[in-house]
Amino acid sequence: MQEHITTYSVLFVCMGNICRSPTAHGVFRHKVVHSGLASQVHVDSAGTHNYHPGKAPDNRTQRHAAQRGYDLSDLRARQMLAGDFERHDLVLAMDWDNLALAHALCPPAHAHKLRRMTEFCQQFNSPVVPDPYYGGAAGFEEVLDLVEDACEGLLRHVRQQLQRRSQPL
Repeated sequence: MQEHITTYSVLFVCMGNICRSPTAHGVFRHKVVHSGLASQVHVDSAGTHNYHPGKAPDNRTQRHAAQRGYDLSDLRARQMLAGDFERHDLVLAMDWDNLALAHALCPPAHAHKLRRMTEFCQQFNSPVVPDPYYGGAAGFEEVLDLVEDACEGLLRHVRQQLQRRSQPL
């Protein structure tokens, strides 16, 4: 008898998929692996705009993430598609603008999957993960602080969802 493995999929979304969403992708993937859930949780990221298709995350993003132990070097930017809402259980936007853009692309039946990343923050009280692209090092550190915090809450949420799904009806 083959054991059924329950899975859960999360998509992180920002504008160009080179700063915030790949940071969240890398941080959450790291937490998923270290929590023993790698076989059950799929992690992905995308941009609402197609500015950097196939490009690696911004060098500053990679550098700051690496200083905290996260490797983003294998990630590549891509544009979000309407089909992403079918493939993922949760779609997390980094700010209000990208939430609105994702919502416009989202089929109505999947609108319940779309939320802001910072809704999962445990310690910080920020409505958004601000875009660090035009700023200095402090902006990239702030992104990591918010993302690490939100990923802790998100991991707790995903564990609960997996537990619910694995219970017999």
